[in-house]
Amino acid sequence: MMIKNSKQRAYLKSLAMELQPIVQIGKSGLTPELTAAVQEAIDARELIKISVLQNCLEDPKEMAQMIADRTHSEVVQVIGKKIVLYKQGKDDKRKIILP
Repeated sequence: MMIKNSKQRAYLKSLAMELQPIVQIGKSGLTPELTAAVQEAIDARELIKISVLQNCLEDPKEMAQMIADRTHSEVVQVIGKKIVLYKQGKDDKRKIILP
């Protein structure tokens, strides 16, 4: 199930406000190792925040969409150099129930 409406997106944004970034993207950009780290984190947590460091020259919005495509997740929001991604967990292991 994907984010269907603005109410669900707003709910995820409110949850993300309290999160600390757990993945950082530096000057090497999107490497296969970084993609694997994001995949592992999002499978474990469902909702993650990624920080794009100052030395990364790529556009955070484009990077967010690329990461989402590679990890089969969804971009919740991109604010400045922070990216929030969501991927619904398996039915028996879901942590976040969308309104």
